[in-house]
Amino acid sequence: MTVDRPLLGIMLMLGFCVLAPIGDAIAKILGQTVPVGQLVLVRFAVQALVLIPIVWASGRIWKMRGRLLRLTFLRTLLHIIGIGAMVTALKYLPLADAIAIAFVMPFIMLLLGRYALKEEVGPRRLIACLVGFLGTLLVVQPSFSQVGWPALLPLAVAVNFSLFMLVTRQIAKETDPIGLQAVSGVMAVVVMLPVLWLFQGSDFTQLQVIAVTRIDWLLLLGIGLVGTAAHLLMTWSLRYAPSATLAPMQYLEIPFATLIGFAVFGDWPNPMASAGILITIAAGLYIVLRERASAQALASQQAVP
Repeated sequence: MTVDRPLLGIMLMLGFCVLAPIGDAIAKILGQTVPVGQLVLVRFAVQALVLIPIVWASGRIWKMRGRLLRLTFLRTLLHIIGIGAMVTALKYLPLADAIAIAFVMPFIMLLLGRYALKEEVGPRRLIACLVGFLGTLLVVQPSFSQVGWPALLPLAVAVNFSLFMLVTRQIAKETDPIGLQAVSGVMAVVVMLPVLWLFQGSDFTQLQVIAVTRIDWLLLLGIGLVGTAAHLLMTWSLRYAPSATLAPMQYLEIPFATLIGFAVFGDWPNPMASAGILITIAAGLYIVLRERASAQALASQQAVP
């Protein structure tokens, strides 16, 4: 049994918060020249090539069947769609804006918990959901006026990732994280190869396979390695610290994305978007803290004989 080491868990989550926007920045650069389908294919191929040797060397079990196999396949499809939508959004939006809009996810998760899983959600957290969503609209509004419908793609990413997390919850206790990611990488490659073959030569330019430069190949390798490392850091952080401790730290991804976006692309959120980002962060942190307080209260009640 793994012993809790909160400081190590926090440092691992901090690594995720740095690597995730770096991966998004690479995707934004690649999205200007490399079709989205090809980028997604290489992203998952690198994930599989990195993790399969680790699975074999460590003797992890990664064979699946029945319900577990079906849910893993569904999870992989959601992951493909989510990455594809985010890469497409980053072609049009500043890095910080896209990530901030996608952080409507905690609010969607809370609402799905209430209405899909019948979990108890108090009125204050529902109000926080509304406030956070209004903050997200402040980020969407200037972006929508400039680029149109692509500004809504991060909202689709948030909905998609919320479903992805719900499916992951269903199988998390039955699978090894590294084995799960290795299987997902293989599944994604198996899905993407025939799709790209089918649309090759069609009018769907984002599902073409093209010749890329050496620099693009290095960036494609980089996005695969960064994406895989970021996910593993998040997974390992949860082994050493409770999710209630780590959840507030995920919002550090937004300021890191802002700094990276400014350093690489010269993008800086305008005043309205900045206000929306701050409101979204505040509402999200309030929900996280309320969830932690509720969990602690429940644990105290169960501890009473």
